[in-house]
Amino acid sequence: MRIDQYLWCVRYFKSRNIASNACKKGHIKINGQVVKPSREVLRLDRVEVRKDQINYQMTVLDFPKSRVGAKLVDIYRMDTTPREAFEQRDLQQLSQDYYREKGEGRPTKRDRRDLDDFLWEDQEKED
Repeated sequence: MRIDQYLWCVRYFKSRNIASNACKKGHIKINGQVVKPSREVLRLDRVEVRKDQINYQMTVLDFPKSRVGAKLVDIYRMDTTPREAFEQRDLQQLSQDYYREKGEGRPTKRDRRDLDDFLWEDQEKED
């Protein structure tokens, strides 16, 4: 079975076209090698998929005849993604959160002064 078809069947991508584009961009590796969309997948191959800033890792167990339901995906692949990858993503999302809700407008004078004080303290430490 082709790698782009397999990734679509086990629900890593919404369409086969998106899966083949990911292969062309080098986001898909089989046994550590970047592959083209037409590469055949074999049983017990280790597949690595880079999606949403996470490197998903899986081992191919079997091949579905067509796209399978979400509950049946584990029959065809064994997920070996380390837990640290998901924790790192959560940490990254927390660090990007702002104290101000999106859409509240421009920063206030107080916000600017706080930022200036923060930057001024950093300059004093360097001197």
